[in-house]
Amino acid sequence: MREILIVGGGYAGFYTAWGLEKKLRRDEARVTVVDPRPYMTYQPFLPEVVAGSVEARHAAVSLRRHLHRTRLIAGSVTEIRDSAHTATVRPQSGPEFDLHYDILVMTAGAVTRTFPIPGLSDQAYGLKHVEEAVAIRDRLLTSFDRAATLPHGPERRRLLTATVVGGGFSGVEGFGELLSLASALLKHYPEIGAEELAFHLVEARGRILPEVTDGPGEWVVRSLEKRGARVHLNTQLVSAKDGRVVLSDGSEYDSELLVWTAGNAANPIVHNHTDLPVDARGLLMVRADLRVGTESEVVADVWAAGDDASVPDLAAGRPDARTVPNAQHAVRQGKLLAKNILASLRGRPAKDYVHHSLGVVATLGLGRGIFQYRRLVIKGFPAWLMHRGYHVLAIPSWERKARVFAVWVTAAFFGRDVISLASVQHPREAFVSSGDPRRGEKSADADAVAG
Repeated sequence: MREILIVGGGYAGFYTAWGLEKKLRRDEARVTVVDPRPYMTYQPFLPEVVAGSVEARHAAVSLRRHLHRTRLIAGSVTEIRDSAHTATVRPQSGPEFDLHYDILVMTAGAVTRTFPIPGLSDQAYGLKHVEEAVAIRDRLLTSFDRAATLPHGPERRRLLTATVVGGGFSGVEGFGELLSLASALLKHYPEIGAEELAFHLVEARGRILPEVTDGPGEWVVRSLEKRGARVHLNTQLVSAKDGRVVLSDGSEYDSELLVWTAGNAANPIVHNHTDLPVDARGLLMVRADLRVGTESEVVADVWAAGDDASVPDLAAGRPDARTVPNAQHAVRQGKLLAKNILASLRGRPAKDYVHHSLGVVATLGLGRGIFQYRRLVIKGFPAWLMHRGYHVLAIPSWERKARVFAVWVTAAFFGRDVISLASVQHPREAFVSSGDPRRGEKSADADAVAG
């Protein structure tokens, strides 16, 4: 049988493998997926995980639960030598080994783009994975618990200050949901007033949400500011050393929570450790039919999709247009990729990827949202309902749809859960302390240093 190797189990990789499983004959090919995580993260739900509107596990789709005929390897691909049809795999346990393949599918996904800003790597959280969303939520809840016991002063102000850097969809949605959670917490903390909250959104460009037009983007800024937030446009993070945030607009303050969502970068495996063609941004050069290569020269039996692929956007009507790295494209590219690989195996021509946008929709917190399709703009509660409706239908499997919907229904009657589980980050603390709180503090300090 032919060996199909899929590097990455995110949107594009998962949907490619899922589509192949449904159509491949048992003696036709064997599929292998290599990914360090045993699940696909449904990233549009991460802001709602931050706010507690979606359970963390429900934003993750188990690979083993849905890919029954696919060989799954928990590990990372560290090098690809397509000239020898070989990939080097570093498993989570054991020595590295080589995998031979006949067909290669590159869906490794992008990584968070960072800069050498003092204190950033020590203080900031990303927002690309479930564990990051959970940690952000727990950090805010714990800050409220600590601030409620302190007198008014610098330490209390720091605990009630949060900063999100990045005004794209991930940053704005995460910021809106974080602000919504903080506002909802106030009724449970009578010691804390709304005027004490300080939430800052920092964006280097002159506007947020580049996927929408100027008018709706400006409305979102006004909406956030009416809720007490501070939006810094044309502003960059200069330093975050020891939690002291310094911005290029002259602002300077202490912030207990710092979230970094300032864009994506190509996966290092793609632009540093393969012999495949990449463009100036480090993305794989991909044809319209999702084969790696150019219009004049194709790399045989190598395909790519998702955030690491520079795919022509035929729907844009411009020869230099490329699809933007978002879930809408990654999911649809993965589905087409499975069909095109099957067509190639069976001697049929592959189809080009053409997708006309269905519009963009974003949540800005519980009951608030924005939707735009061409000139049609919907704001507020109706847009929020559209956001929830679209994503509960888009998340894979009826099992996940049912779980997410059940949590939403429960929250509608009883409100969101406001319990912090930050202690799970130090699971041995209670055991080590053995009733001595001083030993528990030392254990937590040691865990923090090790982390």
